[in-house]
Amino acid sequence: MVEGPTSSETAARSEPLRALCRDCGARMPVGRNRCPRCGSPRLVAHPELDTLTIAHIDCDAFYASVEKRDNPELRDLPVIVGGGQRGVVSTCCYIARIYGVRSAMPMFKALEACPDAVVIKPNMRKYEAVGREIRERMRALTPLVEPISIDEAFLDLTGTERLHHASAAETLAAFVRALEEDIGITASVGLAPNKFLAKLSSDLEKPRGFSVVGRAEAKSFLAEKPVSMIWGVGKVFQQKLASEGIRTIGQLQLMEPADLARRYGAMGLRLAQLCQGEDDRRVTPHRGAKSVSAETTFNTDIANLDTLRPILRDLAEKVSRRLKKAELAGRTVSLKLKTADFKIITRARQLSDPTQLADRIYRAGEDLLKKETDGRRFRLIGIGISDFSDPRQADPQDLLDEGAGRRKKAELAMDTIREKFGRSTVELGLVHAAKREKRSPEKGNKSGGQS
Repeated sequence: MVEGPTSSETAARSEPLRALCRDCGARMPVGRNRCPRCGSPRLVAHPELDTLTIAHIDCDAFYASVEKRDNPELRDLPVIVGGGQRGVVSTCCYIARIYGVRSAMPMFKALEACPDAVVIKPNMRKYEAVGREIRERMRALTPLVEPISIDEAFLDLTGTERLHHASAAETLAAFVRALEEDIGITASVGLAPNKFLAKLSSDLEKPRGFSVVGRAEAKSFLAEKPVSMIWGVGKVFQQKLASEGIRTIGQLQLMEPADLARRYGAMGLRLAQLCQGEDDRRVTPHRGAKSVSAETTFNTDIANLDTLRPILRDLAEKVSRRLKKAELAGRTVSLKLKTADFKIITRARQLSDPTQLADRIYRAGEDLLKKETDGRRFRLIGIGISDFSDPRQADPQDLLDEGAGRRKKAELAMDTIREKFGRSTVELGLVHAAKREKRSPEKGNKSGGQS
């Protein structure tokens, strides 16, 4: 339901509509093509500009932007950040996108589309450091910051006008200016009455965009958009809707909520709300991780179980380290495989008790892997854990596996030694084998795929 105007909205609408210059922050009457103070054409005006407070901020081609910032010689070149010839595109700059390169595209296809691109291996430690700096700046604007990924977040600036002596729109414009000047990263802003519309609007004018979608035009704004723009409507559900003649959000707007619920269950109720531009979800600052995972892409497809085992063990070690560092324990182990023809296979097993141990994660993953190694060749393997619970309940004594207790003690002892002397000090034979595989191209190298 669209709420009526608040007293502040009524007061704002009684004043003459003023545009905002995104480059210097000046305000001016609507109708000008350029800012009278700085001459910039980057002006934004909207009847609800000074009353909307929910924003989505999304950094532009983040990984590539960080690399261009750190190496100015790359500024005018197409840049792809990704995992080598056999990997996929993590992100690419907007110059590369002109050639048709897109995130998650296989690297060989990206290089076919843009053979002159500069390919850079991801440096996640660097990107995470920049992401943390940006996040801290967001939290200086409002405590209500909900991170979505390393480079994007929702913000609720309701009630911050007194703190910043500016409307949410003015505060956000100043924020992205400072981001560009101080950190060297550009970002796009979506400002709207709720999270759904804010997320959609932040994508409208990238890069360096600032788009506003208000309550008044929400339905008309959505009407011509494809149903794929609604969260949760993936390719399979798109095809289902298309088979019933539903391709645009406007078509959903004409349907009764009860009819949508009868056809599509809980998802139908979600469609009924979002198609009208309504979204009652709050911006929640503390979002716990839903899963922890690690994966790698090979330079050469691998079919042999004995070759895959040490690689899986190495990934299980990474997941275990992250769980212990974050004080998390999970009950569901998931195996991910990608075949040579890019088909993704996922398998899961629920453990009797939550775990943090690499040994238990690996053993569950190995059991799942055995069932899939039937001669097919794989280009990627990954393992993850989810269904988190209190880590104090993790890994109790296993009366059915007498060796489990010894393996647990050994692993915890290795953790202590690694923490004191470095991670490479103590390694299992399986991990040594994995590193031998990495040096042996005829048996399937691991590339620098993201984990």
